[in-house]
Amino acid sequence: MQIDWNHFTPWTALVGGLILGLATAAFVLLHGRILGISGILGGLLPPRGNDTAWRMAFALGLLAAPLLYRLTVGMTEVRIDASWGMVVLAGLLVGVGTRYGSGCTSGHGVCGLSRLSPRSLVATLAFMGAGFATVYAIRHLLA
Repeated sequence: MQIDWNHFTPWTALVGGLILGLATAAFVLLHGRILGISGILGGLLPPRGNDTAWRMAFALGLLAAPLLYRLTVGMTEVRIDASWGMVVLAGLLVGVGTRYGSGCTSGHGVCGLSRLSPRSLVATLAFMGAGFATVYAIRHLLA
C-alpha cells in the first residue's frame, strides 16, 4: 500500500472532523435529536408534523455547501471510476442499507458511537466490514 502524499490532507481532515463533531454536539444539545442525514431527509418524505422547515433548511444546506465551496475555493477535480449505472446502483444499495440498518453512517458512526450505543457499534462494524470486503473483492479478487 502506498500513500499518495500529494493528496494527503491530515489538517483539512482534522478541521472537517472537528466541525462535524461540534455540529453534531450542538444539534443534540439544542434539539435533543441525532444528526443522522438519512433520518432528517427521511422525515421529509412524507413530511411529519411541524418540523419540515428545519429539515428543508438542512437539506438546502447540504446542497448549498459544495456550491459555496466552489465559489470560494474553486473547482476541484472529481474522478469517479465507475459508470453512471454503477453509481446509481450504489446509491440505491446505500439507501436500502440505511433503511435496514435504521440509520446511516452519520447517525450510527458519528452520533451513535459518541453516545456509546451498542446498536450503533454493531451497525458501524457491519457497514465498515462490508465496505472493506467489497473493496478487497473488487480490487484483488475480481481485478
